[in-house]
Amino acid sequence: MSGRKRTSTSVQSGRKRVRIGTAVKVKADPAAAAAGDATTAVDTTKVSQASVKARFEALLNEPQYKNGAPNKVIQENFATKEEQKYLVETINELSRGSRLTMSKMDNQLFYTIVDEEVAQKYQGLDANDRLVLQVIEKAGNKGIWTKEIRLQTNMHPQPLNKIFKHLEQRRLIKPVKSVNAKAKKLYMLYDLRPSKEITGGVWYSGLEFDHEFISELRTFVIQCIKKLNDGKGVTMTEIKLKMKQVKVSKVELTIEEVQQLVQTLVYDNLIEEGPLSNSGEVRFIAARRISTMCDFKWWDCLSPDFHFRPIRFEDGVILAAHELHHHTA
Repeated sequence: MSGRKRTSTSVQSGRKRVRIGTAVKVKADPAAAAAGDATTAVDTTKVSQASVKARFEALLNEPQYKNGAPNKVIQENFATKEEQKYLVETINELSRGSRLTMSKMDNQLFYTIVDEEVAQKYQGLDANDRLVLQVIEKAGNKGIWTKEIRLQTNMHPQPLNKIFKHLEQRRLIKPVKSVNAKAKKLYMLYDLRPSKEITGGVWYSGLEFDHEFISELRTFVIQCIKKLNDGKGVTMTEIKLKMKQVKVSKVELTIEEVQQLVQTLVYDNLIEEGPLSNSGEVRFIAARRISTMCDFKWWDCLSPDFHFRPIRFEDGVILAAHELHHHTA
């Protein structure tokens, strides 16, 4: 053998070997490469639990299924036998991890995905805890009475109170009271803000009707009507804007709440509707005093001898002749 050093080179099937001097270069065969690409494409579409799980989560995260996807839609998207097999495993896995909730509506099953952050809060809860939590969740920001929870879950008061305490400690629910029934306790999810039906809105402080706050707002509205626009009237939009500018309230009032406030002044005959603004909105002006028109003079109603005889009134009071009488009505 000569002094040259020979090296062994392995050549894959489907590839051509081209010798350049003593070196060996591997060149890809186009036909084999195409076959390899086709094989890769088949592998990516192969059904597996991971692919089914990813598709299932993506489907439930679509905006139209935010409140739950019906079982019919799920079955249509996972129609093959192999997909059905992995779908069952996926549902069980997500349920165990508190990532999936199932509910019934109109005899139809709905699936709702749960965020991972929320799912962590639910971990460690038993079946009874989840049942109570589900009943409270359905009530939304209006809450649900403890008695109604007991009826829907069919639980006795003592174990139910333990569940309430456990869920409160986990910061999953919170007790609230209603202005309509101060003695009763209701529950709602911890992160929800109670509705106006429960708190009474801006007109209540705690559970008490805030007379002082409303009186201040009414006075402010009257001052706006008298001083803004040279007293020619202001619209509710202008009143709302002025309230925001001077920060008359810690909580910004909505246009509906301003309307309620203005309406009380109209009912009390302190303000009245005036001409329309350029935008077609009603302007409110200070109420005008109205006197009843009559065709006779008040002294024509008196007898000629009015000052010379006593007068008996309906309540039994007798006014003597020449006695001063001050009309107080």
